[in-house]
Amino acid sequence: MKQLNIEEIQKILPQRYPFLLIDKIIEIEPGQRVVAIKNVSNTEGFFSGHFPGKPVMPGALIIEAMAQASIVLYWSKYKDELVKTPNYYLVSVKVDLENPVYPGDSLMIESKALKIIPKAGFVEVNASIDKTIIAKGQATFAIER
Repeated sequence: MKQLNIEEIQKILPQRYPFLLIDKIIEIEPGQRVVAIKNVSNTEGFFSGHFPGKPVMPGALIIEAMAQASIVLYWSKYKDELVKTPNYYLVSVKVDLENPVYPGDSLMIESKALKIIPKAGFVEVNASIDKTIIAKGQATFAIER
């Protein structure tokens, strides 16, 4: 499986608008790596308050998009074992935010497995725009199956 569209992503992730923060998966190496895209629209609700006159995507939402891509990575390894959509919890994150994200940007998010086990995942994540690093770091998430 190489790509997933928004309908397929919605079968994996419990989040919905306005909190579903990935639009498509463009690459999957099951259990190893996922590359996702978030197209940042000027109509995103958070831009009205962050910041008026100079809209910037909040760093917390960039990190959330990274976490969502990481859950798709988890799913790519364990999808055949799951009988229902499990609950996912971000346990820890250490991410450096290096550059801003503006309306019109296409954010590419990559999640690489450091270790994926049935009840947790340890990943290296990065986000970029046109090969410019926006954010990078590591995250840990727990799975309630």
